[in-house]
Amino acid sequence: MHPGWPARLAWGPVELHPLRRDDAREWARLRTANEAWLLPWEPSTGLTWSQRHTPAAYRAMRRAASRRARVGTSLPFAVRYEGRLAGQVTVDNVVRGALRSGSLGYWVDQAVAGRGVASLAVALVCDHAFGPVGLHRLQADIRPENGPSRRLVERLGFRQEGLFRDYLDIDGAWRDHLGYALLAGENPRGVLARWRARAPR
Repeated sequence: MHPGWPARLAWGPVELHPLRRDDAREWARLRTANEAWLLPWEPSTGLTWSQRHTPAAYRAMRRAASRRARVGTSLPFAVRYEGRLAGQVTVDNVVRGALRSGSLGYWVDQAVAGRGVASLAVALVCDHAFGPVGLHRLQADIRPENGPSRRLVERLGFRQEGLFRDYLDIDGAWRDHLGYALLAGENPRGVLARWRARAPR
C-alpha cells in the first residue's frame, strides 16, 4: 500500500473510487457514445475507436492501472455522478523523492459537461494528492485548442508555465501542449474550497 491509496472521495453528487471490475460494459458504452467528444484529445493508435473501447479493453486498462497504483506511480479514479459512471480522473507518472510530482488527466461524459462534474472531481483529487498522498506538484498538459479544459484548470488555480512543441502524439499527429501546474499550498484552504467559492449558485 502507498500513501493515500486506495481511496474513495466524494462531495455532493460526485464520487470517486478505484476502477471497478464490474464497470467494464458501462465504460465501453460510455466511451463509445462519446467518440466525437473525446477523440480530438486522445493518444494516437492504430486501432479504431470501437476496438479500443470494448469491455475487454477496459479490463486490460484496469489491470495495468491497478498495477501502477499498487507500486505507487498512479492514482486511477473512476468518477460517478448521481451514482452512475461519468468519467475518470488519473494522477499518473507519480514521482517521489525530491520531486513529489504527478501528471493529471481527466475526461467526463458529454452528457454531464457544464454541470461542474469534471472540475469538482479534479478539485477532490488535487486535495487528496496534496494531502494524504503527499505530492508537492501536479501538472496538466493541455492542447491550446482545448478551451474548456484550460478554463477548468485555471479556475482551480493552475498556472500556465510554458508551451511544449510537438509534445504528444494525439489524434493522429504530434500536437503542441500548454503546461499548467499547481503546487501544494497555493490554495491554503484547499482546491475544493476554491471550487466551491466559484461554483454557480
